[in-house]
Amino acid sequence: MMITTKGRNALKVMLDLAQHDDGNPVSLTDIAERVHESQKYLESTVSQLSQKGLIHSSRGKSGGYRLTRKPEDYTVAEIITAAEGSLAPVSCLTPERPCENADKCLSLPLWRELDEVIMNFLNSKSLADLLK
Repeated sequence: MMITTKGRNALKVMLDLAQHDDGNPVSLTDIAERVHESQKYLESTVSQLSQKGLIHSSRGKSGGYRLTRKPEDYTVAEIITAAEGSLAPVSCLTPERPCENADKCLSLPLWRELDEVIMNFLNSKSLADLLK
């Protein structure tokens, strides 16, 4: 499992929104400047986060993005998977590619356990935890 730039940027965007939450939308220009990423690249990130209901977007002159919940109500796992999809350590654990040989695969239990450890860890960390 490798978390790509998409997942890391999703987390950066969410942290930036949490840090700058004063009740008003935060512009993508401001976010991009603070996280040192191109605005164009972040457009797809905020689109994914918005589609998953993690952030709210508003248009117009004073538009931008806001969190839909309190920082303590987001897990790192849900943020990263919103951008990445599955974080399974091997492709045969993903819903799109179920293992054909699961009934006779000797290593599958290892991969399942590793997946569980990863998800438990990421689910144990909230956005608020990272802000501390």
